Amino acid sequence: MAPPRPLTSTLALSLSAFLLLLLSSTSQAHNITRILAKHPELSTFNHYLTVTHLAAEINRRQTITVLAIDNAAMSAILAKHLSIPTLKNVLSLHVLVDYFGAKKLHQLTGGSTLTASMFQSTGTADGTTGYVNITNLKGGKVGFGTEDNNGKLNSFYQKSVQEIPYNISVLQISQVLTSAEAEAPTAGPSDVNLTSILAKQGCKAFSDMLIATGAAATFQTNVDGGLTVFCPTDAVISAFAPKYKNLTTPQKLALVLYHGIPVYQSLQMLKSNNGIINTLATDKANKYDFTVQNDGEEVSLETKVVTAKITGTVLDQDPLVIYKVNKVLQPKELFKVVKTKAAPAPKEADAPSDDNADAPSEDDADAPSEDDSADAKADDNGVSGLMKGGRLVVAGLSLCIGVLLM
Repeated sequence: MAPPRPLTSTLALSLSAFLLLLLSSTSQAHNITRILAKHPELSTFNHYLTVTHLAAEINRRQTITVLAIDNAAMSAILAKHLSIPTLKNVLSLHVLVDYFGAKKLHQLTGGSTLTASMFQSTGTADGTTGYVNITNLKGGKVGFGTEDNNGKLNSFYQKSVQEIPYNISVLQISQVLTSAEAEAPTAGPSDVNLTSILAKQGCKAFSDMLIATGAAATFQTNVDGGLTVFCPTDAVISAFAPKYKNLTTPQKLALVLYHGIPVYQSLQMLKSNNGIINTLATDKANKYDFTVQNDGEEVSLETKVVTAKITGTVLDQDPLVIYKVNKVLQPKELFKVVKTKAAPAPKEADAPSDDNADAPSEDDADAPSEDDSADAKADDNGVSGLMKGGRLVVAGLSLCIGVLLM
């Protein structure tokens, strides 16, 4: 009979298993584009999930079901020549915000259920028109129909494409789900008058700055491909006006462009994607970036000069989203970096009498910068910080294992 394994060895093995689990936990995220890419017959559906930005939203969500349609069925909806925003509404009906694997699909309580789609959950749908009815039928069939389709089930379950319980389920259905509400004409993003929206939502001063600097055209050009705007309110701009007047014309343009990023970033995306982000002002060596950080429901934008907070959403209509912020975003390329205060040193007899001689004042922070030495530390925030934290955890667990094996 083999002698019992020492307790330290057992603990070490347990810690090793936990360490492997920790390292592999980040690999569980799904990617709908990659899943569908394995199935050429679903390539058109896959393509339009990307074009409408739904793919990115699907990848961010958990506990979700995608009802995929093959290329032949997609041709019917494409023949209607819907605009991209309208097509997005139609396809969002095919993304259910609940998990339905093949087994659950055939064992519905009461034989039927009504579940919300992404069209409903995002608030785009009118009333309950974004709900999808799923019903078990004779012969093992499962029918699907939208709530505003007079109870008609016009599409049927065909097969399970891939299931990752209880994260994502991809099921193929026979036809596109029809909905008069989803197919109603939707204004394209390029039809939106950005400066007009800003002016009507408490950001008129910032809107005027967009027009005066010529930045409005750059912002408008980026709308179709995705645009996130951070708008300081009129009161914030009024307080900042004296500093703004001291900037040159090119600096004013760079400052305004700094308040936009050329991708759509919903609030949920900003909360889950801490790290450094480039802006419309980014140009080769001129970084003009800032760091997104969140604390619970609060999202902050750190520029190394100021830290602004998102205080509200003016508009969220993918691919355009506009947020209000409580401070003007000041890039380190234009303003002096606010350095972390060190512990006060003992005063010398011949030290200057001004106790605050070395402390950065608000005026210092707002003055044009001549020293960008802080660039070398730019990677100390955001993603790199998270990776360092992960390495510390791994190192700590490894040390514990080593001690137990001694």
